[in-house]
Amino acid sequence: MAEQMPKTVKTRRVFYIPGYDPIHPRRYRELYRKEGAAQAEISGYDINLRPKTTKGGYGWRVEGAMDGADVVADFEVLVWSDIVRDSMEQGIWATYRQLFRTAWCYIGSGTLWPLIKLRKGPFVASLYPVVFLLVQALLAFAVAAVIWWGISLVLPWWLGVVGLAVVPFILKWFKDNDNRFLAYYLMHDYSYSASTDGANPPELEARMAEFGDRIAEVLEKDTDEVLIVGHSSGAHLAVSVISDLLRDGRVNPDGPALSFLSLGQVVPMVSFLPKAHRLRADLGYLCQKEEITWVDVSAPGDGCAFALCDPVSVTGVAPKSGKRWPLILSAAFTQTLSPERWKQLRWAFFRLHFQYLCAFDNPGDYDYFQITAGPLTLGDRFKDRQPSASRIETPVNKFTSVTS
Repeated sequence: MAEQMPKTVKTRRVFYIPGYDPIHPRRYRELYRKEGAAQAEISGYDINLRPKTTKGGYGWRVEGAMDGADVVADFEVLVWSDIVRDSMEQGIWATYRQLFRTAWCYIGSGTLWPLIKLRKGPFVASLYPVVFLLVQALLAFAVAAVIWWGISLVLPWWLGVVGLAVVPFILKWFKDNDNRFLAYYLMHDYSYSASTDGANPPELEARMAEFGDRIAEVLEKDTDEVLIVGHSSGAHLAVSVISDLLRDGRVNPDGPALSFLSLGQVVPMVSFLPKAHRLRADLGYLCQKEEITWVDVSAPGDGCAFALCDPVSVTGVAPKSGKRWPLILSAAFTQTLSPERWKQLRWAFFRLHFQYLCAFDNPGDYDYFQITAGPLTLGDRFKDRQPSASRIETPVNKFTSVTS
């Protein structure tokens, strides 16, 4: 039988699921506008952003002219930033309680060591808010101790207790300036899943059901490809949303191509937790489905992601036979970014975690803008691509049960 020729994509619907992010989704439109223009100039194609013309949530339209073809891609951000903001509305002392609760969740359950064996970068990233919050507390109490000592030199020693009054003010200053330190933000991020030992909180399950309804609606439309992009924590949300769509028979085999692009995933941070039964079951299910294409892109230079870790295999839920996905690819920052750019970004860990959505000086076969606004489906673009030779597939998870 002759090899089937790739179908040219003329229209695409893109659903973007952000990670744990409290910011309005307009930031992603502006990032796409700025970085898309930069990549177009580097790579020699055209990308233009237009106002959104489809119904649904916040989004935008992209008109791409690449490889001799014109493509229209309609973007929609599947928003859960309100849930994130609600989870972050914790007082100072509540955040410190979260710190100890989260540490006990990962250490007491035996989850931490397998995660460290996979990649040390995410461990260091998760350790940062713990250490920095403790340093803040120690600094505040150290200042209080100095004031106590100073007062006790001239007054009765017990009057020095007033020095403790500075503690909440110092801690509040750090909290008010967390946009510079990100300690509170990261602590809330890690504690969100840890607070339920890996099970999805009810409000998140409800929102994911809404995501599924929205995607199912578009899957009935006349478009060439429906591409779901999950970044960071958004990747494991996408795994479950897509799994539900397939299980419920809401993916028309004669409809648009269904594609899933996971970027900078942190799946093991959740799937390794004791009660992450739902996510583990979805990983084991989705990896076998021929109705989708699932490509996972990460880079060792991203210290916040489980780079090149096959989320299905390392979680320990890969079937003995029939595993199709994901295709593990490296964005290879040291090769795709110029030496000057890499030197500039190397220690900007949070910025590098978003590099997948940005322009590359020397793009390889991963180009976010060609994937989202180019004339090939995700499956056709990576049809003959071999997985990264450096991928990690060894199952190290302590908890592999898929039922509670």
